[in-house]
Amino acid sequence: MNEQIKNVAITGGTHGNELTGVHLVKHWSENPQEVKRDSFATELHLANPEANQVVRRYIDQDLNRQFNIDDLKNQSLQGCEQQRAKALDAILGPKENPRVDFIIDLHTTTANMGMSLIFNTDDPLQVGMAFYIKQKMPEATLFFNPSERLEDNFLTSLGRLNGFLIEVGPIAQGLLNYQVYSDTHTAVMHALDYLELKNTGQTPDLPMQMGGYRFTKKIRLPENEEGDITAMIHPNLQNKDYEEIRPGDPLFITLGGETIPYQGDKAVYGAFINEAAYYDQHIGLSFMEKINIELKQEG
Repeated sequence: MNEQIKNVAITGGTHGNELTGVHLVKHWSENPQEVKRDSFATELHLANPEANQVVRRYIDQDLNRQFNIDDLKNQSLQGCEQQRAKALDAILGPKENPRVDFIIDLHTTTANMGMSLIFNTDDPLQVGMAFYIKQKMPEATLFFNPSERLEDNFLTSLGRLNGFLIEVGPIAQGLLNYQVYSDTHTAVMHALDYLELKNTGQTPDLPMQMGGYRFTKKIRLPENEEGDITAMIHPNLQNKDYEEIRPGDPLFITLGGETIPYQGDKAVYGAFINEAAYYDQHIGLSFMEKINIELKQEG
């Protein structure tokens, strides 16, 4: 990428009960030298302060699903987060021609996903950032969830060059944990350093490919005809994010203790396994496929 990055935003609290990002934004607001880099300006934003005030994921809707271009233009969408998305679009965007070049959005998960680096494009900037952070933090997992920027509904899609989502777990909702906080802090420092290196023509030496995972679909928990949950994640699967799930492996267990196996015809990998935030939609986990992620040549 030959374009100069001039404005970078770090956002925390997109989900109001994920306190790590909230308190990192507050910390950096008082210690701006930590996120300052010479070649670009860094700004800090609490994404969903109303939800954060009551320590809830959201007030009316999940904020991180409100940034599709059509939704931003739809004035009939008047929920708290729908309005907040429009406000953020005015602050960081507008999405069609954003003021901010790049967004780093901070999240946590109740699932055992460790340090997960989530990016929605195969652009060399995002892939290079993921590879760079993983070089510095080998325990990190690369999570590729491709989408078109204008149609993408994540907050990061407001950035002119898109953005990058850092997701760390496991941690319960509404809590701070120093290891999670520290790991997130470290990953952000590497992300900013990478952008500084790119801006100053000091592109780091990176491999041309790394192993990672690509999202394929969300899997709902079993339900009865009334829509009530009738089964939960099987104990053999609990905390086994990014591990292989083979046909016939235990997937769910009913309220009566009966095992429900995975009935697919090929192996998959789980992520966001038993994520508490997804229970409102009765989603038990996401299926992923293991892939090699390529770092394309720029230009």
